[in-house]
Amino acid sequence: MKRTNYCGNLSGQHIGTEVVLCGWVNRMRDLGSLCFIELRDREGTVQIVFNPQLNEELFKTAKELNNEYVVEIKGTVAGRSPENINPQLPTGEIEIIARELKILNESRIPPFAIMDEIQVTDNIRMKYRYIDLRRKKMYNNLKLRSDIVFAMRDFLVKEGFLEVETPILTKSTPEGARDYLVPSRIHKNKMYALPQSPQLFKQILMISGIDKYFQIPKCFRDEDLRADRQPEFTQVDIEMSFLEEEDIYTTMERLFKHVFAAVHHEIKIPFKRITFQEAMENYGTDKPDLRFECRIINAGEELSRSEFKVFKDVAGSSGVILALRVQNCVHYSRKDLAELEEYAKKLGAAGLIWAKKENGSVKSPIAKYISEEIWNTLFARIGFEERDLLLIMAGNKERSYEIMGQIRLYLAEKESWAKKDEFAFVWITNFPLFEYSEEEKRWVSKHHPFTSPRYEELQYLENETWKIHALAYDVVLNGLEIGGGSIRIHDPKLQWRIFRALGLSEEEIEQKFGFFVEALNYGAPPHGGIALGLDRIVMIVAHETSIRDVIPFPKTTKAQCLLTQSPSEVSKQQLKELGIEFIDDEINRE
Repeated sequence: MKRTNYCGNLSGQHIGTEVVLCGWVNRMRDLGSLCFIELRDREGTVQIVFNPQLNEELFKTAKELNNEYVVEIKGTVAGRSPENINPQLPTGEIEIIARELKILNESRIPPFAIMDEIQVTDNIRMKYRYIDLRRKKMYNNLKLRSDIVFAMRDFLVKEGFLEVETPILTKSTPEGARDYLVPSRIHKNKMYALPQSPQLFKQILMISGIDKYFQIPKCFRDEDLRADRQPEFTQVDIEMSFLEEEDIYTTMERLFKHVFAAVHHEIKIPFKRITFQEAMENYGTDKPDLRFECRIINAGEELSRSEFKVFKDVAGSSGVILALRVQNCVHYSRKDLAELEEYAKKLGAAGLIWAKKENGSVKSPIAKYISEEIWNTLFARIGFEERDLLLIMAGNKERSYEIMGQIRLYLAEKESWAKKDEFAFVWITNFPLFEYSEEEKRWVSKHHPFTSPRYEELQYLENETWKIHALAYDVVLNGLEIGGGSIRIHDPKLQWRIFRALGLSEEEIEQKFGFFVEALNYGAPPHGGIALGLDRIVMIVAHETSIRDVIPFPKTTKAQCLLTQSPSEVSKQQLKELGIEFIDDEINRE
């Protein structure tokens, strides 16, 4: 027998035709006089009927089947009687009258049911991933991923981009996340690194004259994990020569419009653009979710004039007084408000103050310390109405904005402000070129050291580093960064100055980046690009909350593969060949 159709693709138009189907037994019902099985393949399920009056031996064989047996069936498509039509099933108007059955393989009882909603831990799902991927929901996610990748390739190739593969075994250039290192057997005591991104290679391709490059590579970062991060991930890597920021914006917007249309979603372009500073001051994050409004308000101008000591002290110490106007939430009870304050304190706030307006008068724990004129001035400026709730917090500037941003997201989830089927894109621009690392006690690159500064600010490079902004941009979708890039440095002298501003010695520059700086000396064109996070994009379109649900074989939050039980020990002989000896943990602790 040779398969003729997928189960889920059959319909009433196939009635009367003979078909051969292959798949797994999804469910079985033995009614004594008849035997029914629901056969499942990647496209769906269909009901198979075994009738002893047609074939007694076939009926007996069918009664031996169990869930997840792999079978091959030949039969005739028949219409169900009106009372037996199942409107909940795409193939519910038909059934297959079995003529032949071949058991291709038996199966143990699976550790969990093959259904969309399952009550089982993620660790069990990861250990038995081949069972998990049989669920229709998981197949749909992988199919969506495949469709998105195809649409991206289709667009980029038609736009004149050349797909070029870059090395997986490369040089360690630890200016960012930690590298995964690979020891060399041939070159003892030396290491390759797995790429955190193809950054230097794609820039070298621009120096090579490729002009428009893309790749969909695996990248590796030895970082702590979370719902939207994995040690190995897939990105859509893009680089172009002879361009400005505007070229990136317009090309990527057309790419996203094409891709989303391919998976049946319409989006509007151009995307909104806001600066890094605007994002932090309005939303408390550089990854704002713009599916809802609720901006952070700087209320210092009004409230610093009050008699409330906390506000006066904060204003005098260069802190901030921030507020959120929460629309239509005047109904919050004292219990609701206490829970909000407790959440704010867990985030690091000293407290969270509320205010309401009822029948023209203000109700708040601090109402008596603030004059009616101050309240009215603030309410008029922010458009506050009696059905609204005002939340106020004071403290350190940077931390207070971040906390208010988290409270904004907490309220959005509590009040269901964000619609799952809405896609709110935004470009974040004008990032600082550097940020200060308390851990390293030095200035480090906000993105990476190959990002071009704004040329009009170069006079600050050596002495007032914090004043310089980058020709960098992130694209954010529904509160998640799904891509980031920049215009690159193509002048070797400027690249050298950036390395020195980062505190690298001449020896370090030569050792880590000498090959790249040398390449810049051979006619590097102006160039720039972007890297898009494929896993996050698919996660958002699939309405999932973890990228593990759109990656075929993901790692756990401890960076383990439970399916293959990796990372795992290797033999002493392998270690000896590589010149590696592990030091005992007790020695490390000492």
